[in-house]
Amino acid sequence: MTTVTSTSAVRPEPRPKKKIAHSGVIGMLVFVLTEIMFFAGLISAVTITRSTALMNIWPPPGQPRLPVEETLINTAALLLSGVLLGVAHFRFKKSPELVKAPLIAAMLLGAAFVGLQGAEWVALLAQGLTPQSSAHGAFFYLIVGIHGLHALAAIGGLAYVLRRAQQGRLIASELHTAEIFWYFVVLLWPVIYGRLYF
Repeated sequence: MTTVTSTSAVRPEPRPKKKIAHSGVIGMLVFVLTEIMFFAGLISAVTITRSTALMNIWPPPGQPRLPVEETLINTAALLLSGVLLGVAHFRFKKSPELVKAPLIAAMLLGAAFVGLQGAEWVALLAQGLTPQSSAHGAFFYLIVGIHGLHALAAIGGLAYVLRRAQQGRLIASELHTAEIFWYFVVLLWPVIYGRLYF
């Protein structure tokens, strides 16, 4: 007696695959979280130092005030670059070709931010604010300088994304990784600006 096995047996439907974030995105998120803690420590140190200043006078006597109004222009340029990167993100969803123009504009505004910060440093050094002149100068150059290095690195990341887009090889995870880093740089700056310049 032979048994017949049915090949038409009902097969279970395959489970939908869970989307797993690209390793670059996960790595960047971990990096950004550690950098948030790093900057939180620096900003806490500034806050404590300012609260213990003699007679609550800050900046210390003989030290220049930071250029609040001029730096507001830098801040607006950086925030606008973040908006343009958001535009690039939504254009990428429609067509990867459309990402180039807003990405270039975001990079140019980011470069303008760094350049204007450099000009600000030159002016402040001429006024006597140096890393050795006071805690005010030391914290200013340390925090703003490290942020500037992050901005340069993030612009480099955007340049890589732009190159991949020009080659027609840009994938979503590469764009998302660069976006996370740039948004970190952009959103951290108002915190630094509010804590150091006022």
